[in-house]
Amino acid sequence: MDWLVSEVDEDDFLEIKNTSLGKLVRDQILSQILSGVFAPGQAIRESELVDQLKVSRVPVREALRELESSGLVVSRKHSGVYVRELSESEERDLYYFRAVLDSHAGRMAAQLTTEKRHQLVKSLEESTVAMDIAIKEKDPQAYYRENLLFHWHFIQYLENKEIAKVYRELIQKLHLSRLKNLSSVGYRERSNAEHKQIVESLSDANIKKQDKCCSVLLDHHVRSAYDRLRSIE
Repeated sequence: MDWLVSEVDEDDFLEIKNTSLGKLVRDQILSQILSGVFAPGQAIRESELVDQLKVSRVPVREALRELESSGLVVSRKHSGVYVRELSESEERDLYYFRAVLDSHAGRMAAQLTTEKRHQLVKSLEESTVAMDIAIKEKDPQAYYRENLLFHWHFIQYLENKEIAKVYRELIQKLHLSRLKNLSSVGYRERSNAEHKQIVESLSDANIKKQDKCCSVLLDHHVRSAYDRLRSIE
């Protein structure tokens, strides 16, 4: 899930030398949040980060401020900094916004050249196979990683840096809810069945069939994931 933390292409590589220590610390803390080291509602102790990362308090504070501005942590007066817990309305809004982005990505995928569409389908099929293996091995973390990659393939083929940036930030906020959403084997099986329908909609035989439109299926898939989340809570 490295793409969730940062993405550096050739154009951005020269800017690395100008990256502040605070941003590097931010990425390290973000990685720990995304991996579950820091859970929603858990306190993030500044002193512990200083000892762990072998840095001063200044870059740690800069990192926490950036994470707070992006909505991943919250600072409570006289109490400290905590990983944010999303409210029900925030989860709903984020899922519905993600449905819009995924639907757009599916619509554009259907308009790719035949060669690029086949390349995308190949990558998607590899992801569904990997998710089937994760289901069989009862490994929700592996399933979750591959599930994220499945949807990221669509975003990559958009070749739109602004959408990619927004999508990455959106998934960062949603990741703990989505992991909970996929905790059941039955939910993982249903989720991957929907993935396979999405891939099938991009096949040469179905690409022009409106009843199997990739955009519609992706929108339904994300909204169904939100409905499953609500049924768990």
